[in-house]
Amino acid sequence: MKRREFIDQSARTVAAIGTAGLVPVISDASPALLVFTQSPLPYSSSSLEPHIDKETMEIHYGRHHTAYIKNVNEEIAAKSYPYSTEAEFFANASKLSDKARNNGGGAWNHNFFWQVMKPGAQTISGKVADALSQTFGSLEKFKEAFASSAMTRFGSGWAWLVSDQGTLKIGSTPNQDNPLMDRSELKGTPLLALDVWEHAYYLKYQNKRADYITAWWNVVNWEEVAKRLG
Repeated sequence: MKRREFIDQSARTVAAIGTAGLVPVISDASPALLVFTQSPLPYSSSSLEPHIDKETMEIHYGRHHTAYIKNVNEEIAAKSYPYSTEAEFFANASKLSDKARNNGGGAWNHNFFWQVMKPGAQTISGKVADALSQTFGSLEKFKEAFASSAMTRFGSGWAWLVSDQGTLKIGSTPNQDNPLMDRSELKGTPLLALDVWEHAYYLKYQNKRADYITAWWNVVNWEEVAKRLG
């Protein structure tokens, strides 16, 4: 081998060795997209009767809620939203499409709603009763304020009890918005929620939302509220 050829080959070898550790590894794997799931009902569809009827529960859970789950997951896949958790998804709600926000809210809100109900009348006691009485003056005044929030939500939406950095607040959101969304005027950690969309009560109560609210107090799961209060 001539001297010039030897020098050129050596230079190429050194260069190859020197850059071997710098070659980028290209992966075909894409970040996993957020997927909303529908929580199983923690009771049978007839368990909340006579306050919430079986037919309403079957339609509400099996059609409306199922549709929200399907639609939000389709939109997340179509838009490839980079959010990995539901909390992050809602913290960026103002950046989402209407379809993603509305259906994501519907998916999460209903999962929450099923959990804060339970068959049989429940008693408000312990730390929940103490916190509500201290904040709102009495348990009756709390119920009045919450019912008023639910009654005065024009059109469709939700009434909420939230903890905003330890302070209890009552408010409502339109459509399928919730207090976790960055665009919501009411912000905080949800403790209790009431769905006041007509599909939640119209079969049994028609346009009598007040009767629905009154009956709903009989199925509130105060143990779940206490758990969320911490």
